[in-house]
Amino acid sequence: MEKRRLSFWEIWNMSFGFLGIQMGFALQNANASRILQIFGADVHELSWFWIIAPLMGLIVQPIIGHYSDKTWGRFGRRKPYFLVGAILASVGLILMPQAEIFIAFLPALWVGAGMLMIMDASFNIAMEPFRALVGDNLRTDQRTLGFSVQTALIGFGAVIGSWLPYALHHWFGVSNETSEGAVPYNLILSFIIGAAVLVVSILITVVSTKEYSPEELESFEEEMAHSGSIENESEEKKSSLFDIFEDFRKMPTTMRQLSWVQFFSWFGLFGMWVFATPAIAQHIYGLPFTDSSSSTYQNAGDWIGILFGVYNLVSAFYAFGLPYIAKKIGRKRTHAMSLIIGGLGLLSIYIMPNENWLIVSMIGVGIAWSSILAMPYAILAGSISPKKMGVYMGIFNFFIVIPQIINALIGGPLVKYAYDNHAIFALMMSGVSFIIAAALVFKVKDVDDVVQS
Repeated sequence: MEKRRLSFWEIWNMSFGFLGIQMGFALQNANASRILQIFGADVHELSWFWIIAPLMGLIVQPIIGHYSDKTWGRFGRRKPYFLVGAILASVGLILMPQAEIFIAFLPALWVGAGMLMIMDASFNIAMEPFRALVGDNLRTDQRTLGFSVQTALIGFGAVIGSWLPYALHHWFGVSNETSEGAVPYNLILSFIIGAAVLVVSILITVVSTKEYSPEELESFEEEMAHSGSIENESEEKKSSLFDIFEDFRKMPTTMRQLSWVQFFSWFGLFGMWVFATPAIAQHIYGLPFTDSSSSTYQNAGDWIGILFGVYNLVSAFYAFGLPYIAKKIGRKRTHAMSLIIGGLGLLSIYIMPNENWLIVSMIGVGIAWSSILAMPYAILAGSISPKKMGVYMGIFNFFIVIPQIINALIGGPLVKYAYDNHAIFALMMSGVSFIIAAALVFKVKDVDDVVQS
């Protein structure tokens, strides 16, 4: 038995929920550091607050992956998880920029950090089953397209989320003025809109997408085992959550090799997300690192949103070309080339004469981001048993969150002590990290390419 070939629009609808997830995620990435600084966090403390995000991924994704592999009911296998995750994330989105309303009970900074934790846990609950759903539903020859469509929707959602605060202020006249310790209204309204879009987009995927039953997936696995495209596994005993540790020990060779690529890719991304606002405010706008309330700082923060939107827009369009590029030169070369371009884009920030030139830098970052979201998963999916798709996608997330945790622990002290509070050097470190990841891609064995040759 073979999986049905899906049409482009079936793949689009199956992935549509990612538009809302990434819109919320982009609002967080572009504005969380800004909001936390408004609530009183120092620049060198920002990475410690951001450690919440990868910790939630480290804890939540493998557990959700394990249980989503074992779930089957009237609402499906993966769909219940990303629906619940979307609802919880929307609560965090609404409350994080309004943390000062709880000031009678806790400091706004603590509440803001708590809402960041809720958002990250919830995004992780939603995100991992979405990755596994693509692996579940698509044939091997459609997986690169599937993850590329997913990446395109991630890009479009992130563009909307990143540009929304700027658009509300400059196009619709919503104020971005603020007093000490208060979040501008254009940010608050952006987060509310993001929460609504998140829930609606997830519902579109839930309603439009059919999942294969466990029995059907079992038959697909038997066929893959006969073809030799997945590594043989011994018969499973009664399943338990602790099987995650055994699965980690037995992870496919391809996954081990990709882990180092992911490590350096996500170390670089985390540094960019955390330090882009203070780095560009200092290096390009000439502001002191302690400034978090001036009108110039708020304008810089809005422009960061535009820049993040640029790299996500580039990512969305580049994603449509990834399957064709990969077909011509292979997935590994495609990914390595994209990472090198992204690394050079980050390094170029240092020499840009003004904020407008940073758009050029972000074009390079967008090319790398698109490939990071698609190529590793397309390579990985061919080496995994369908029965283990969810848990291995969750375990694969270890190699996304561990580098972020390490960066969160050392990033702030590096800025304070090694970089003398010049956050721009954190972005330079991110560029170097991308280039290291590109070199490591060539050590990866792409199982699907081997099988098809």
